[in-house]
Amino acid sequence: MIEFSSLLIPFLGTTLGSAMVFFMKNQMNPKLAKILLGFAAGVMIAASVWSLIIPSIDMSENLGILSWTPAAIGFLLGVVFLIFLDFLVPLLSFKNDSSDKSKGKLSKTTMLVLAVSLHNLPEGMAVGVIFAGVLMGTSGVTFAGALTLALGIAIQNIPEGAIISMPLCSEGMSKGKAFVFGVLSGAVEPVGAIFTILLAEQMTAILPYLLSFAAGAMFYVVIDELIPETQSGEHCVLGIIGAAVGFVLMMALDVALG
Repeated sequence: MIEFSSLLIPFLGTTLGSAMVFFMKNQMNPKLAKILLGFAAGVMIAASVWSLIIPSIDMSENLGILSWTPAAIGFLLGVVFLIFLDFLVPLLSFKNDSSDKSKGKLSKTTMLVLAVSLHNLPEGMAVGVIFAGVLMGTSGVTFAGALTLALGIAIQNIPEGAIISMPLCSEGMSKGKAFVFGVLSGAVEPVGAIFTILLAEQMTAILPYLLSFAAGAMFYVVIDELIPETQSGEHCVLGIIGAAVGFVLMMALDVALG
């Protein structure tokens, strides 16, 4: 029972971050929007490297295979997957008015929710792998060590929850609904953890690919959506500052708590 409740800790971090939407005004200042988008880009870049790619390489070394191969394959598959989704949208909406160009591409917020959800799933699975080792007594990892990992991921998830709910609210969604979407992006973590515990041996072998797959998806969103938007119009430097702060914050959290 204690182990099961511990699996919910990373999800609580996302929930706390998503709740930040209740402290913002309904209409976001354009300058603040630039900073927030840049911050989201910085957080996602740092999370891709320290939370996903580096752990993917480390796990590959422990599995006795060429360390960079799963990271490279998974990363490229993540990028291709997002490209495929982006091109699939107009095919699924071909009956709609073709003059509406906005229907020919996934919205920025949709891609943010998808990318962060894809990022959270393998993170939850990583937590599941650690706790599975504790339960089986074969990994050499103590319950305290596994709990520390879960707490570290929870703290990392706080800014990730915020970068989902706050942009949704700034685009006109109610605070309550934006909060729910932010929470849902983190709900995949305990699901992934439980699934991995139930299938520990099978999931361990593919987890490095799933981690880097999520990194590739986040990379696509940053390059295709976030960076171009922070550099359009006026006050572009605010987006750069936001990205730098987000990158450093996420890097520090990952290194200090990883």
